[in-house]
Amino acid sequence: MSQPSNPPQAAVAPPFVIMREFDAPPPLVWKAWTDVGHLRQWFGPKGLTVVSAKLDLRPGGTFHSCLRSADGMEMWGKWVFREVAAPELLVWVHSFSDADGGLARHPFSPTWPLELLTEVSFAGRGAKTLVTLKWTPLNGTAEEINTFNAAHPGMTHGWGGTFDQLAEYLKQPQTTEKP
Repeated sequence: MSQPSNPPQAAVAPPFVIMREFDAPPPLVWKAWTDVGHLRQWFGPKGLTVVSAKLDLRPGGTFHSCLRSADGMEMWGKWVFREVAAPELLVWVHSFSDADGGLARHPFSPTWPLELLTEVSFAGRGAKTLVTLKWTPLNGTAEEINTFNAAHPGMTHGWGGTFDQLAEYLKQPQTTEKP
């Protein structure tokens, strides 16, 4: 009698989660995340500037952008929205891309997952907003999952810097107006 076989298990990663409370009401924080004019002003880790951005905010729509470093290095990224539930939740598939929006590998980490499921929630706390971002690899190989798991400190630094820039941007009086 043969033993039952155990099918191979899909690689699983604990999600990366980062939270930050912003000193701004939810409608303003939502607008900062969902208006391309606002996103251009703050999005990306410290030291990078948005030099190109197109946004089609709807399920199936995309945010395609290019970040440039001070030394001229460019990184393209793409979000494909799965859910847009104003003003509480954004869900998208996040990837690196080329200038035409095609899927690309991470420019510094060839074993980085090709796609990440991203969930960003916005919770009102009076005149403040708690933003929770959760990243989970999609269909990652075991090697990609290991790379993702090992990168949590770097993601904390990168998203932390991005959130720092958003916090500073939200303090500016002109933030309530469309750039």
